Amino acid sequence: MNELILELEEITPKEFFGAQNANIELLKKYFPKLKIVARGNKIKAYGDEDLLEEFDTRMMMLMQHFGRYNKLDENVIERVLTSNSSEDYSTSAKSGDVLVHGVGGRLIKAQTVNQRKMVETIRKNDMVFAIGPAGTGKTYTGVALAVQALKSKEVKRIILTRPAVEAGENLGFLPGDLKEKLDPYMQPLYDALRDMIPHEKLDSYIEKGVIQIAPLAFMRGRTLDNAFVILDEGQNTTHAQMKMFLTRMGKNAKFLLTGDPGQVDLPRRTISGLKEALLVLKNIEGIGIVYLDDKDVIRHKLVKKVIAAYKSIENRD
Repeated sequence: MNELILELEEITPKEFFGAQNANIELLKKYFPKLKIVARGNKIKAYGDEDLLEEFDTRMMMLMQHFGRYNKLDENVIERVLTSNSSEDYSTSAKSGDVLVHGVGGRLIKAQTVNQRKMVETIRKNDMVFAIGPAGTGKTYTGVALAVQALKSKEVKRIILTRPAVEAGENLGFLPGDLKEKLDPYMQPLYDALRDMIPHEKLDSYIEKGVIQIAPLAFMRGRTLDNAFVILDEGQNTTHAQMKMFLTRMGKNAKFLLTGDPGQVDLPRRTISGLKEALLVLKNIEGIGIVYLDDKDVIRHKLVKKVIAAYKSIENRD
């Protein structure tokens, strides 16, 4: 009897197999002449060679679908198992304005006019500045674009970085080793990724270095090739840090820099590297600048009111 062994790479078996192995039971129903066994992260099938080839093709389509949408249900399985086997299930995700199919099939897309403008600007330019207040989706949209680029193999890795500025807190008094001290600064980046990539797959990407999350100081001396790189909280960079980061750009790289010039946590009389870069680089071809405002806020409705209230005070000053 012929044997076929399929390994689920970077796919959570529990989610792929379904509750109480419901998806596997459905496969058995459609391939009654095969003996199908699911154990750990492997699926084994035994039977005639022709049937195993057909099973292999359908399983590849299901894995491709799951890798794109992070979701598999009875309707999808039936559609894949009964469709023309030449159909490409990766292309449907490119339609419309969906950036990423997140965890549980969640649709992640640009939700406002300026967020859509940000998406278009990043697609047309290799370096983009996204400027706006808190809650306007700068980082979240950027991470979605990075994940999209990784899934479509436009880049080989994602690099997310932030300046570890002590905004009223002292790192030395925080508990733990260096990673534990720095992780709170990186948390918004982790949060965005967890919405878009299943837990086990994300851990695997981080372990393999496909996704790297590190403080800005760790970028010194590196050349960042074949990567989608996001510098978050760029307003808290100094002149030297910003210049260092911008010159890390390698071949086939996309650089996105986000920031809110109204929330600078640098010491007094220290010029923000972001503010300076916006002036110095504004007329360079290939560099795009997108401004978001309180109309793009997608957090709680009170956030818009908070931003407007503070803006009125700052304008009076």
